[in-house]
Amino acid sequence: MAEVADMTLDELRDALAPHLASNAAFDGWSATAVDAAADAIGADRDVARLAVPGNAVDMIDLWFAHIDRRMADALPPDTLAAMKIRAKITALVEARLDALAPDREALRRAVAILAMPQNATRAARLGWRSADMMWRLAGDRATDYNHYTKRAMLAGIYAATIAVFLNDESEGQAETRAFLARRIENIMQFEKAKAKLAGRKDHRFSLSRFVGRLRYNAR
Repeated sequence: MAEVADMTLDELRDALAPHLASNAAFDGWSATAVDAAADAIGADRDVARLAVPGNAVDMIDLWFAHIDRRMADALPPDTLAAMKIRAKITALVEARLDALAPDREALRRAVAILAMPQNATRAARLGWRSADMMWRLAGDRATDYNHYTKRAMLAGIYAATIAVFLNDESEGQAETRAFLARRIENIMQFEKAKAKLAGRKDHRFSLSRFVGRLRYNAR
């Protein structure tokens, strides 16, 4: 990695991202967190503020992109290639949760911000981006409507899993992992059912109702 003083703005953003989360737990997603992150890596505060977007949602976006990279690094292609699809998706979500675990309070604050009505569209895009990356890493190359249904379902499952994760005090987040396993099973069952329903034109399947059940039927 380049010396901090020699970093491009993109490199500086990447270096600041994990420290933003560490400080957002105490200072919120704010300019104060940017200053503290800059101090943590020895960067000039003014340059750091130039590199990091000025509002909370942009900062969260930057951190989530960092988490996406951590997830991908934790499961290189050779590792994923040896797994079945169910194991791939489960491992990818769990790797993302592991990357988030040290900063659960920052995540709690981020979720609260993204839940605000004015941030709904941006929150949906961030959820979609993560779901899309997980499916791509898992080897999904669908270009038809399956591309959208798979990502919509996984985004819903991931959002529901985060809600459990934020309140999970079990050892090793065992409750979260069990919840995730059940929701992944829902995806697998849906994929099987979808094949059977494909030829039944009289059956109208509602994806929104299905994702809603995944999100709110926690047990």
